[in-house]
Amino acid sequence: MGVKSVRFNSDEEKALDALTGAFHMDTSAVIKKALWELYEDVQDKAVIEAFELREDAGDTGFVPIDDLLDRSDTPDSPTK
Repeated sequence: MGVKSVRFNSDEEKALDALTGAFHMDTSAVIKKALWELYEDVQDKAVIEAFELREDAGDTGFVPIDDLLDRSDTPDSPTK
């Protein structure tokens, strides 16, 4: 684990104080939460871009909801 030093201007301090109060978290926890939220956004964007490439290439499709919910193959379902 590493220790990082971060400098905040007065507006950033106000925002950090507001977030620590709103989330009832200490400064470190708020910064870590913000870090993970931003990281998740980057990961989501990468997944979306990969899907869009597959979609443009014609490698995606849709399945009717009835096909997704068809449980006739499961052992507990009644026969049709």
